[in-house]
Amino acid sequence: MDVPSLVAGWYERATADPVSVVLADLGDPRADAAAERLRSEGLAEVVEPSIDPADPACGPASDAGLDPADPVVAAALLVRAGRADAAVAGATRSTADVVRAGLKVLGVAPGVSVVSSCFVMVLPDGRGITYGDAGVVPDPDVAQLASIAVSTAGSHAALVGEEPRVAMLSFSTKGSAEHPRVDKVRAATAEVRRLAPHLAVDGELQFDAAWVPEVAVAKAPGSPVAGAANVFVFPDLDSGNIAYKVTERLAGARAYGPLLQGLDGVLHDLSRGCSADDIVDVAVIAGLQSRSS
Repeated sequence: MDVPSLVAGWYERATADPVSVVLADLGDPRADAAAERLRSEGLAEVVEPSIDPADPACGPASDAGLDPADPVVAAALLVRAGRADAAVAGATRSTADVVRAGLKVLGVAPGVSVVSSCFVMVLPDGRGITYGDAGVVPDPDVAQLASIAVSTAGSHAALVGEEPRVAMLSFSTKGSAEHPRVDKVRAATAEVRRLAPHLAVDGELQFDAAWVPEVAVAKAPGSPVAGAANVFVFPDLDSGNIAYKVTERLAGARAYGPLLQGLDGVLHDLSRGCSADDIVDVAVIAGLQSRSS
């Protein structure tokens, strides 16, 4: 299968400036194979998920009641201490374990109200679009939805390399329907504008108005985003999770994620059904994000 040019670009950037990435699942055959590939191709320096429990750097884990000998916790501690640029975990552990270590060791980044996730969707024509949140927050409130939008825009800029244009999605476009769920998206859009006044964002928008220029002209004339969006923020986890899987399975897109965002350091989760190649992809992405953080 051909590698999309966007993904090939990630690998070129990684080899040009490799960083250190902890693989918390080393010992699992998939993680071991990924480590060998990362090293042999010069994509990253692989760091063992181990730290001396007597090391003062273990303080945040001990204070939170976590075991520094746990590889996922150790991985987060190494990132916090600056001994690794990023970490990848979850091939042998639950998402809850990874997020817990991230929250309790790394904490939430300044100015961020919630840890969330995004998916970079690489379409068959090579374009990259970004979906958030499709993996962590079930029913975000207004402040959380706005924070998700800002975080997802940042992830898009770092990984796709283009200016984000954010669509706050709903079943309504510009007042075509009235409902408390629509009100939430409108309020979140206003909050995004307050938090990031230079970010191109609009809402509430239905997906067709956000994506199709001809529909945008009819439904949202004058919008700075409609018909040209490349970042799509879903009002809840139901819609986001369904949408990324529909895009992947019916449109033939490649889904990269869920990529955790909002932590004060780069720690990414893996599916327990991941392959060695999946681990390499996420490690490369984690390394790229550590450069832009």
